[in-house]
This record gives sequence, structure tokens and C-alpha cells, in this order.
Amino acid sequence: MTASYDKTTSQAQSNETQKVVDGFNGLDTDAKLAWFYFVYQKMGDSVTPAAPAAAEPELTPILFGDYFELSDEQQLTIMRDIVNRKDTEYSRAYGAIKENNQLFVWYAWAVAMGDKVVDLPSNYQATKAINDLVSQIEELDFEEQISVFRTISGEMGYTDVKPIATQAETGKTSSL
Repeated sequence: MTASYDKTTSQAQSNETQKVVDGFNGLDTDAKLAWFYFVYQKMGDSVTPAAPAAAEPELTPILFGDYFELSDEQQLTIMRDIVNRKDTEYSRAYGAIKENNQLFVWYAWAVAMGDKVVDLPSNYQATKAINDLVSQIEELDFEEQISVFRTISGEMGYTDVKPIATQAETGKTSSL
């Protein structure tokens, strides 16, 4: 059986992981970006090993080399566009890659934050909602955490690729 790829289908399987995804989706754009920052700041060493090992960064040079050369404001705009699924060059580049590579994008940006990537303002205070979500993800096991990150990162970016309709949806069988 072959499953079609659907970016709207959540990979977060358990109630706990779905609760984190739903909480994340309830945040505003900048709070989502801050959540990523705090998660990587608190948990980066335990979460990030999965991303680089499974990623192919050469597939998205625009999101690495080119991105790092932009101003802080340009970088922040690109991050916001990706979170908001806007139809832009960078958001399309992000939306065109697989979830492991999407995770790697956030990992690479988090590692470079404050150096080559725009940092949180020094006076930024996380909201209760952000802190609660960070605590919730810390309580999950590694596989559940990765499930949440894949779900969240996979729902970002712009793509106009639509899943292929299934036989059940079309009522037609494939012809050989």
C-alpha cells in the first residue's frame, strides 16, 4: 500500500504530541519563532542529532549560504514568511524540501542565531504559552519530540504541490 504525501496530515500521533502541535499552532508568528529559539536553547543537544544525520543541506543552498548573507530584518521576514506559508522564493524553497531537511534548516539557523542569524531581542520575555509549550515538549520522549518537530516544520513553507487523489477519493482505478 502506498500512502500519498499530505502536508496537512499530522505526524504527531499521541494525544500529548498533538496537544503540543495544537498549542504551537495557536501561537502568533513571532511567538512561534521564539518557541523554536527557546526549544533549541534548552534542548538543542538532545533534539538536534536527528536533523543533521538525515538531512541533505546541499539541496537548499538558498536557505543556508544565501540566507546567512542577508540583514537581520530580511532574515526575520523570511522566517515569518515560512511560518505563515507565504508564496515567496525562500518559503517555496523551504516548502519544496522533505521534513528532515526542514528540521535541518531550523537547526542550522538556531546554531547560527546571534552570529550569522538574527537573534531574539535581548529584552524579549517569553509568554506563559511559550514556556508551557517548552515544558510540554521537554516531558516527551525523543521519538515524540521528533514527531512534533516534523509535524510543525512540515506544516510551514509554501508549496503548490497537491497530494495525488486516492482511488477512494476519485472512484477510478489506475489503468496500466
